[in-house]
Amino acid sequence: MKLGKAVVKCRILILILAVALLIPAVFGMIYTRVNYDMLNYLPEDLDTVKGQKYMLEDFDKGAFSFLIFEDMDDKSISNVTKEIKKVDHVASVLAYSDISDGSIPKELLPDDLYKAFNSGDDTLVAVFFDTSSSSDETMEAISQIRGIAGKQCLVSGISAMVTDLRELCEKEEAVYVAIAVVLATVAMMLFLDNWIIPFVFLSSIGVAILLNMGTNFFMGEISYITKALSAVLQLAVTMDYSIFLWHSYGEHKRKYPDHKEAMAYAIKETFTSVIGSSITTVAGFIALCFMTFTLGRDLGIVMAKGVVLGVISCVTVLPAMILVLDKVLDKTMHRSLIPSTKKLAGGLVKIFPVFLILFAGLAVPAFYGYNQTNKEVYYDISRSLPRDMPNVIANSKLEEEFDMGSTHMVLVDSSIASKDVRQMQKEFGKVDGVKFAIGLESLVGSSIPDEMIPESVSKILKSDRWELMLISSEYKTATPEMKKQIEDINEIIKSYDKNGLLIGESACVNDMIDITSIDFATVNLISIIAIFIIIALVEKSISLPIILVSVIELAIFINLGLPHYLGESLPFIAPICISTIQLGATVDYAILMTTRYKKERSLGVEKHEAVKTALATSIPSVVVSAMGLFAATVGVAIYSDVDMIGSLCALMARGAIISMFCVILILPALFMLFDKFIGVTTIGFRPKKNANKTEVTTNA
Repeated sequence: MKLGKAVVKCRILILILAVALLIPAVFGMIYTRVNYDMLNYLPEDLDTVKGQKYMLEDFDKGAFSFLIFEDMDDKSISNVTKEIKKVDHVASVLAYSDISDGSIPKELLPDDLYKAFNSGDDTLVAVFFDTSSSSDETMEAISQIRGIAGKQCLVSGISAMVTDLRELCEKEEAVYVAIAVVLATVAMMLFLDNWIIPFVFLSSIGVAILLNMGTNFFMGEISYITKALSAVLQLAVTMDYSIFLWHSYGEHKRKYPDHKEAMAYAIKETFTSVIGSSITTVAGFIALCFMTFTLGRDLGIVMAKGVVLGVISCVTVLPAMILVLDKVLDKTMHRSLIPSTKKLAGGLVKIFPVFLILFAGLAVPAFYGYNQTNKEVYYDISRSLPRDMPNVIANSKLEEEFDMGSTHMVLVDSSIASKDVRQMQKEFGKVDGVKFAIGLESLVGSSIPDEMIPESVSKILKSDRWELMLISSEYKTATPEMKKQIEDINEIIKSYDKNGLLIGESACVNDMIDITSIDFATVNLISIIAIFIIIALVEKSISLPIILVSVIELAIFINLGLPHYLGESLPFIAPICISTIQLGATVDYAILMTTRYKKERSLGVEKHEAVKTALATSIPSVVVSAMGLFAATVGVAIYSDVDMIGSLCALMARGAIISMFCVILILPALFMLFDKFIGVTTIGFRPKKNANKTEVTTNA
C-alpha cells in the first residue's frame, strides 16, 4: 500500500522524471551498434573463429568477397580494380590479371586457374578486407565498391549479405513498430471498455520500450533480430500488466469514492499479481541466456530487462497518467464487446470429457510434427532474405555461372614443405564437390620459381606463420553434402598439420548447426524446470505445475508441429526462441485460471462450480491477452521481408491463439479429471475446518 500511496502522491513528479529519462534513452538507442552477422555469436574457442582471428593478425585480412564482373573487357576490369584497391579497408585484390601480369608466361599457368576466374563473359575478382565480416568499416567499403564498379559488378559473400540486410532492416524496423502499435490499438479498443485507454497504455509501454532500447547501449551492441523484435515483443508481453491495472482500478473505484485512494489499492493489487506473472515471462527469456550460441543471451537479456521495465512503468508511469486523465477517461467509457461467458463456461465444463479426448488425440501427432520440424530447419542465412537482394542475386550467379556454392579458406603452417602442400591441394581436389583449390603452390611448380611470383600475390597467400589456400565448393552452405565435405577436408588438413584450420562461412555454419542442436535441448529443459519451480512456489503445489506446463507444452508442440505438416521450413533460431517465449509468455493464461480455481476450492465450492467460475472469470482476460500478443506480431509476420523475423512473429502470433484455446478448452477438463489428486498435492486447496463449520452454521 505504501508504493500505491507514494505513486499517487508523486504522480506529476513521476511523469516529469519519465520524460526526462527519455532524452538519454533516445541517444542510447541511436548509438547502440547493431550486429547483422549471425556467425559473430559463435563461441570464441572454435577453430573456425580462431582462424578468422589469425587471418586478421597474420594477413591483415578479415572479410572476403568475390566480385563478379559481367560482360566487361580486361582493361575495364583492371581500371575498376585499381580504384577498388584505393577504398579504405580493402586489404588486397586478387584478379587473374594480377597473376598473369607478364612476370609469368600465360602458357605456364594451369588451365584450372583460368577457369577459376573466368566463365563465358563473366570474370571473378577476389577482394580481401582488413576488417571483420560485419564491421561498419567493411559494410561501408562494400557500398563504395558497388558505387565504383556499377551495375555490371555483383558483390557476393557474407559481408555483402550483412550490408544488404542492414539496409533492409533499417527501412523496415520503424514499420514493424507502427504495424504492431496500430493492430494492438485496434484490439484493445474492441476488447476494452474505454476508447482512449489504449493510447494511454501505449504511451506508458512506449516509455518502457525506449528505456529498454536506450539501456542496450551498455551492452555494446545488439543483434538485428533483437532490435527488430524487442519493441514488438515487449509491447505484446507487457500489455497484460496495463490491462490488469485498468480493471483493478475500475473495481476499486466502485468501492472507494476517492479515485486517488482507488488507484493506491489498484497499484498494490496489480504489483502483487504482476510480479508473479512477470517472473515466468522473465524466466523464459533468461533461459535463452544459457545458449552457447550467444544470440540467445543477446535476446534474452534485452527482453528480460524489457519485462522488468514494463512492470515498473505499469505501477508508476501508467497510474500517474490515468490519474491525470481521469476526467477524460470517465467520459470515454463504453461497453466491452466481450459478452458474458457464464453460459459458455458452463457448456464447456459440462462436456469436459470431449476435451480430454482432444488432449490425448493431439499429443502424439503434435509431438511428432514438433520433432520433425526441428530436423527440417534451415541454417543458410541467405534463405531468409528476399530473392531480389543484390547479394542473393550475386550468390545465384556464382552458383549458375561458376558452379560455386561456397568458398572455404585453409590455413596451414607456412613451414610445411612445398611438395606436401601441393599433395594436400591434390587431395582437396579429389574430395566430392570440390571444384578447385588455389594456393601459392598452385602457381609455384617445378617450372615456376618463387621469385617469379608477383609480391602482390605472394603477400596475399603466405605470411611468416601461415599459408592460405582457397577451396571452391559446388555445394551450398548448410547441406548434408557440405557437412560431409567439411569433414573430409578437415581430415586431410589434420593429416598434414594438426594445427591447420578450415575457415569460412560454410565451416562456421557447420559449427553453428552442431552447437544449436545442443542449445535447443538445453534451453527447453532450463525453461521448463524454471517455470515449473516458479508455479510450484506460487501455487504451493506439486501437481499443478505438471498440469499447467503440460497444457502449454501441448500448445508449443502444435505450433511448432504445424510447419512440418504444412511443408514449411523454419530458420534454425525460430524453434529455440519460440519454445521458451511461448511457454514464458502464455503460461500466465493458465496461472490466472488456476489461481481462481484454487481460490474457489479453498472456499469450499464444489469441483464443478469451482472450475466453471474459474473459466468464466478467466476467459475475458485470456482472450484479451492472447489477442494483444496476436495483434502485435501478426502484422509484422505478414509484412517482413526477412524470414528470420517474419517466421518468429508468425509463430508468436499463432502460438498465442493456440495457447488461448488450450487453456480455455483443455485446462478446465484436466482440473475436472485430477481434482482429487490436486487436492492431495496442493497446500491450501481444501477449505479449513473452521471455514467449513462457519459455512454449515450459515446454511442452517
